[in-house]
Amino acid sequence: MSRYLGPVFKKSRRLGFSILETGKEFAKGKQRTYAPGQHGDKRVKLSDYGLHLYEKQKVRFMYGINERQFKNTYFKSLKRKGVSGTNFLQMLETRLDNIVYRAGFAETRRQARQLVNHGHFTLNGKKANIPSMQVSVNDVVELKAKLRNNAQILSALETRVKAEWIEYKDFKATLLRLPERRELNKEINEALIVEFYNK
Repeated sequence: MSRYLGPVFKKSRRLGFSILETGKEFAKGKQRTYAPGQHGDKRVKLSDYGLHLYEKQKVRFMYGINERQFKNTYFKSLKRKGVSGTNFLQMLETRLDNIVYRAGFAETRRQARQLVNHGHFTLNGKKANIPSMQVSVNDVVELKAKLRNNAQILSALETRVKAEWIEYKDFKATLLRLPERRELNKEINEALIVEFYNK
């Protein structure tokens, strides 16, 4: 199954969760809070499997990756020491496209992914155009000089929300450490994702 490219607000309403992590999808007076479709306001109680699946889909759509990448990342996280759910979220957070988003170079993860795909960033001084590249601690992601006057990027940098684990200075973002669980989205229950893949 390929990456989801449809409307984000509609998917957010279906899952009852802000995929953009801004809450814009459910801003008062702008959007309906119930699921899309003719019978969207008549939510049925989810089964145990449904709860696990919804949790997995929330995270998958939030980070904007396809099913195979998501599953592979989960199984790679199992090989690391520590809590597997937290390791999994840390691996998703340290993808190159997500670091670009968290550093404030882009307003959304989709925009960050496109900027990386178009080769506008370097990783430790080397060309980096693969969004799924894993960024390690102390790695430096830098915006190329030709795009430093871009209005969209400058606007995103002005409105960026600071991530404690990333240091930003002069169009360079350095991953200082791995994010702690308490610093990540509190609406995610990663234990349900672990249970989903362990069934």
